[in-house]
Amino acid sequence: MKIRQILNFLTLATGAVAVTLTSLWIGKQAYYWLPPQGAAESHLIDDLFSFLVTLGALIFLGVTATLLYSITFHRAKSTDFSDGPHIEGNVTLEVVWTAIPIMLVLWIASYSYQVYEQIGIQGPSHQIHLPNPMNMISASTEPDEASEAAAGEDVEHIDVSAKQWAWVFHYPENNVTSTELHLPSDRRIRLNLHSEDVLHGFYIPAFRLKQDIIPGEDLDFEFTPIRPGAYDLTDSQYSGTYFATMRAKVVVESPSKYQQWLSQAASQAPTAAPNQAASEYALKIENGIDSGWKTVEPAAPPLVNFPG
Repeated sequence: MKIRQILNFLTLATGAVAVTLTSLWIGKQAYYWLPPQGAAESHLIDDLFSFLVTLGALIFLGVTATLLYSITFHRAKSTDFSDGPHIEGNVTLEVVWTAIPIMLVLWIASYSYQVYEQIGIQGPSHQIHLPNPMNMISASTEPDEASEAAAGEDVEHIDVSAKQWAWVFHYPENNVTSTELHLPSDRRIRLNLHSEDVLHGFYIPAFRLKQDIIPGEDLDFEFTPIRPGAYDLTDSQYSGTYFATMRAKVVVESPSKYQQWLSQAASQAPTAAPNQAASEYALKIENGIDSGWKTVEPAAPPLVNFPG
């Protein structure tokens, strides 16, 4: 009897270790399921996602392993048709399986809230500032030193206008307007987000950052791109019939190439940028197509120095 108990204990211990290690491995694999980290803030979301995947895998594998263990070692004989033992409610068991889910939920909520606070994305807030995880001022820094560091920080200011259905980016220092968002790598970016009509969502999946743009509110949105390359900007909010066409290219490049692009764009005269929503709407009117529902007429294609 003791040998059987020892074997059961060893089986449970081995299974618990195997489930834990497998869950941790699956959680690490979750980093490869997402696009490359394009911004300094990306790792905050990726760490949270990996944590949730690890926890989910641990619960799934734990429940599955328990079922397999019960079926393997506690299966009734094929000739046994008797009822199982009559067991009254176990208070200890009830407390345990109630307390553990509550603790897990509180753990997830606490961790998620910490990430939310670190990133600083909010809704109808007038000012939004995202701390740079790569260059955060220590909490022990004196207020005067913190203000001097903030004043000396090299920040690139860009105005972003969202409308049905186009993104327009304005670089005030060079008076350049574009439908393609160019950003210097490893430099703090501050976007002033503005909606001209309805609720829009500024979302770059590779940056793991999404900010709702509230009509009538100017929002300051900060982040630091760290990986040169081309990325996609989409509207994460349903903003009307042609919202799926509201996309833009985000180009992260070295500071020297970024300045070169600004100089080149500033030398070009403003022209109407191609706009898929406006083109589809014009084609619909030209062909007399009646979709059966009311459609907001897309805004006129913006005049930009660089159409993308």
